[in-house]
Amino acid sequence: MYKRITLFTFICLLALAGIAQNKDTYTILLSGASFAEPNNKWFEMGCRALHAIPINRAVSAESIAHTANKMLDGTLYTPEEFDNIDVFVLMQVHEKDVYNEANLKENYKDYKTPFDASDYAICYDYVIKRYISDCYNQKFNPKSRYYNTPYGKPASIVLCTHWHDSRPIFNTSVRKLAEKWGFPVVEFDKYIGFSKNQKHPVTGKQYSLIYTGDSQEAHGEIFGWHPPHGKHSFIQQRMAAIFADTLRKILLPKEYMNE
Repeated sequence: MYKRITLFTFICLLALAGIAQNKDTYTILLSGASFAEPNNKWFEMGCRALHAIPINRAVSAESIAHTANKMLDGTLYTPEEFDNIDVFVLMQVHEKDVYNEANLKENYKDYKTPFDASDYAICYDYVIKRYISDCYNQKFNPKSRYYNTPYGKPASIVLCTHWHDSRPIFNTSVRKLAEKWGFPVVEFDKYIGFSKNQKHPVTGKQYSLIYTGDSQEAHGEIFGWHPPHGKHSFIQQRMAAIFADTLRKILLPKEYMNE
């Protein structure tokens, strides 16, 4: 009987510790594809530097349409996770125009579903408007900690560029999209430490190739594609630093909030 009570007490303490942890730290959600999925480690390392809880829902080979459809069917996150998420980071970085407003609808509920990847701008628009709307509507949810607050759950969305500058269509349009909505951008391409505009002085080829084991042709040139995974990879470390630096600009340290 004593052992059962002790075990029950221990479980309760763990649960209380988990609640305290959520109050004392930020929770950050990431959606993306192969450059963001958990084996990379930049996101997890960046969250560790921020003392934040990472929720990584990136899946290799997926597109922004997958993210939109998961939001549509309620599988991107649980209601409990949603209430705790402080920042939603999007890293769907295929070489597509995500700003084009030609086919956008004012009401996100008017889009034809399910989504496909034929128009990235539509999918980004749905994800952004749906997330902002769901955050606001937490003010009406009795189970939410934001219930009866004036503005509901604050909607904080962060966009990302490709990890280097070989994708000008996406990198340019995602910055325009961020400016339109007033979102921060994790500018991997700007701070990664090299550029497509200057070849490597020893190899004479695109600089990105020395950091990857595979390659991809884009706009008539061969670039490095996927950087090595793992916390010991230089590119993963560099991306983690760029990510953490960007998030520090918008996240007040929790110790100041809890004083």
